Amino acid sequence: MKKAADPWSLPEDAKAVLRERFSALRDPVTLWVFTKKGENDPFNAITIAFAQELTQLSEKITVQQYSIGEKVSKDHRVNYSPTMLIQPQTYKIRYIGAPMGEEGRSFIETLLLVSQKQSNLSAASKKMLAQLKDPRDVQVFVTLSCPYCPGQVLHAFRAAIERPDLVSAACVDAAENLDLSGQYGVGSVPHTVINGDTMGIGFEPEEQFIQELVTQKPVEAPPQEPLPEGHVHEFDLVIVGGGPAGLTAGIYAARSGLKTVLLEKTMVGGQVAITPVVENWPGFQNIPGKQLMDMISVQAKHYVPIMEGEEVQEIKVGRTIEALTSRNHFKAKAVILATGTAHRKLRVPGEERFAGHGVSYCATCDGYFYKGKQVAVVGGGNTALTDALYLKSLGSTVTLVHRGDSFNAEAALMESVNKENISVLWNTVVEEIQGEKQVTHIKIKNIKENSGSTLPVDAVFVAIGAVPNNMLATQLGLKLTKEGYIEIDRYGRTSIPRIYGAGDITGGVWQIVTAVGEGAAAALSAFQDISSPYWIPKKQ
Repeated sequence: MKKAADPWSLPEDAKAVLRERFSALRDPVTLWVFTKKGENDPFNAITIAFAQELTQLSEKITVQQYSIGEKVSKDHRVNYSPTMLIQPQTYKIRYIGAPMGEEGRSFIETLLLVSQKQSNLSAASKKMLAQLKDPRDVQVFVTLSCPYCPGQVLHAFRAAIERPDLVSAACVDAAENLDLSGQYGVGSVPHTVINGDTMGIGFEPEEQFIQELVTQKPVEAPPQEPLPEGHVHEFDLVIVGGGPAGLTAGIYAARSGLKTVLLEKTMVGGQVAITPVVENWPGFQNIPGKQLMDMISVQAKHYVPIMEGEEVQEIKVGRTIEALTSRNHFKAKAVILATGTAHRKLRVPGEERFAGHGVSYCATCDGYFYKGKQVAVVGGGNTALTDALYLKSLGSTVTLVHRGDSFNAEAALMESVNKENISVLWNTVVEEIQGEKQVTHIKIKNIKENSGSTLPVDAVFVAIGAVPNNMLATQLGLKLTKEGYIEIDRYGRTSIPRIYGAGDITGGVWQIVTAVGEGAAAALSAFQDISSPYWIPKKQ
């Protein structure tokens, strides 16, 4: 009889990828797994099975299992089940909870860094971290569906690798450890705690994180270090932005023969990465947004280098085009701006105060905290309806709050909302978000009847559209629409030769298929224009 597959077993294609990645392991890595019977048993089983499978994929990985309560657990202050320590003889790095989902990325990357005894921090970060004199204990609270969390976790783990004498770091699955999350009022992720104090909510640039770690003070922007002289990278094309438009542009540019680099200030994927389910991508009946973007980014990485955490701060146009970041200096013949959009805010009292404590702009990241609770979703477009359906699937009681008297969304989404009996407050706006430490209710107003009331909720998910990330476009003096989007022609050309636009930053139809089409068009235009500059008069 054929043996049934282990329900916790990794798929064969995943094993093949890991075997290839583990070929880069240099020194042996030891994992210590701690569990306690009767506490998070399903996650204990997953963690043990996962760790054991890793030993079969590389002889350089070994695993030791312990029970919480043994002397070794007390010596290492392990109190939560499951907990996994990575190379505890040398580093103070741990996962509290099963390192699965999105955190599988940070886990595998950390194994490689530990094995190579390299933090891979920037020179500026290493310089700041060298000034650290006192111990720092970092906890990064995550959910396994949050695409931004692995980046913040890696910041903490890299700091622990760089300064093993003073820095300890933990990735905490907030959903598995609600009591620990409650101690720090975690309601949005990633949520970073340093020496017991909340230091930031959301993904941060590396240098900003390191500065906060050293100073123990929140900072608004990363410190600016002068660029080293002569540290210049030359390319044919620089793409700014790692959403569907930028990634597609990278594929088409490289296939055209252009030496190309893609710069992304946070993590690749854009807004699609936090979309719970995409139902209008050709070839798939439905697919999680993060999975779709992972597929596109894997393909793009075969063609172009993708530099995450690399925020372009200035672009200069001369005989060549220069793109400057806090770390590097790029020169190119052309630039594609695929900088996308940012969440539009309500701009009402209480919104800023309760950000991360009941106010969220990412249902995929933060929805689990409000499972079984009362939530409001503000908006009437595709994103709002998608978020409402996702939260409903988690078991939340959802109310849609929409200022109009009809939705501006796809018919299929409207039909699903109606089928799920999701409550809708039409012609209604949020006037104030109230509570004490967490959101408890919102003040709303029916603008048609000019009447106010209060709606008890535990969280407010804002999905009212977007604003263009047009800092670079404005800095360059590109022609913009009255709403602030870059004006392009059908080929992606802007008002300045050698500068192209693609994706949501150009306004119009905000759809993934539109973004990838514009990315392809911009890349092909850049190739054509570099070969035959249209702005230079031809000799008769």
